[in-house]
Amino acid sequence: MRDSRRARLILGVLLAAALVILTVDHRTGESSPLRPLRAAGAYLFGTAEQFGSGVVRPVGGFVHAILTAPAAKQRIQALKEENAELRAGLLAGKLDADRAKQLKQLLGLAGTGGYKVVTGNVIARRGQPGFEDAVQIDVGTNDGVRSEMTVLNGDGLVGRVLHASSRTSTVVLLSDPASAAGARLEGGKEIGVVHGVGEHGRLVQFRLLDSTASLSRGGRIVSFGSQHGRPYVPGVPIGVIERVESTPGELTRIAYARPYADLTALDAVGVVVEAPKRDPRDAVLPAKERAR
Repeated sequence: MRDSRRARLILGVLLAAALVILTVDHRTGESSPLRPLRAAGAYLFGTAEQFGSGVVRPVGGFVHAILTAPAAKQRIQALKEENAELRAGLLAGKLDADRAKQLKQLLGLAGTGGYKVVTGNVIARRGQPGFEDAVQIDVGTNDGVRSEMTVLNGDGLVGRVLHASSRTSTVVLLSDPASAAGARLEGGKEIGVVHGVGEHGRLVQFRLLDSTASLSRGGRIVSFGSQHGRPYVPGVPIGVIERVESTPGELTRIAYARPYADLTALDAVGVVVEAPKRDPRDAVLPAKERAR
């Protein structure tokens, strides 16, 4: 009981002293004799506050990161999906633009040569018994396509239809070793036969039937045509001669030509369902500066 009274007495004295000190400090303002003590207190307590906030702030940030992590992960995933959609859209737009350009070029070639064509797209590369280089296209008998029809693209001769179903057809490429097409040199009547030699369609062989005829690098070849335009219509650009072989004593001359059509990267193609009324001769060949 006595200790309790003494404690209350001491507390009262301390409170009274504190009140007197605060009153004196407040009234004297900047000239207060307690100013150094006040500055020291502010320094000590300010340092403690900074230290405390420095400890608490990283902990608070860590806790905040944990709480917001699921939402951030969802946002990141959403951004990834959005970017993927944008990339797909850009790619689709580019593909559509490329296909439109190919179709325009194809229809231009067909119009110049007088070929009536059914356009389609290459949908698969497929082997056939007896053939190495063949592709499948997405047009068939329902579109008027029949076997032994000429297939071309906007650059030149691609091959011939091997067989057709209702909705698809198989095309043997000009590059196939078993393929053969009648051909003619530009500007003349010298004729020969083009054979595929494999090599991924990089070159085809041109065997000129007249061994005395002039044959040189840079010469251009077009299709000679078949009876009733099947399997090949006349005048379709085939390629440019790159190499001539020496064949002394033989009855034919041999050269190797680079096809106009890129037979390793086919997309839009046209099947000639009606041959031209007249042989277009060299009219379908590209301008000299475009020759490859």
